[in-house]
Amino acid sequence: MTDAPATAPERQIWLARHGETEWARLGRHTGLTDVPLTETGREQARSLSARLGAHPFSLVLTSPLARATETAALAGFGQTAVPDPDLREWDYGALEGKLTSEIRAIYPEWAIWTGPWPDGETIAEVSARADAVLARCLAADVTGDVLLFSHGHLLRILAARWLRLPPTSGAMFGLSTATVSVLGWDRERPVIETWNEGCRTGAAG
Repeated sequence: MTDAPATAPERQIWLARHGETEWARLGRHTGLTDVPLTETGREQARSLSARLGAHPFSLVLTSPLARATETAALAGFGQTAVPDPDLREWDYGALEGKLTSEIRAIYPEWAIWTGPWPDGETIAEVSARADAVLARCLAADVTGDVLLFSHGHLLRILAARWLRLPPTSGAMFGLSTATVSVLGWDRERPVIETWNEGCRTGAAG
């Protein structure tokens, strides 16, 4: 991501992670598999409308994966959310659907932040997508706050990149399903104003 502008745009970037899925509940790495929301996840998504509905957004973007688009729709943004493929979750490749314990049976001391990622995306590739989303949010033709519906690991990397940190720093930002976070400014310095506000359940994907 480029350096912060001399004068910060007067806008916030709001992040909404999708509601619970069965794989998220179990801790399975959910990348490009279109796992549906559970009934709990749907209730969580509907509850987001109370937090998000009263706030004006000039742009609403969503991952094209069903768990994110359904969350956006149930939260009241089905008619306004625009799919952005850069918001899709990390492509876990051969690790898709696996628990960390299962992966570590093959790769001891493995972590998503350090890899390896056989047949999947590298963290640098995911970071490049996050940078592209942030550039879109800060474009001159966007005149107000932006809302993003996406996934756990993608949003954690996006937050790290917002703070001009390496993507591996996303490891420090735990993010539960159906939570809201807000990225903003302290004068020209990018900051996190709110993080992981809401439900406290769910894991990767």
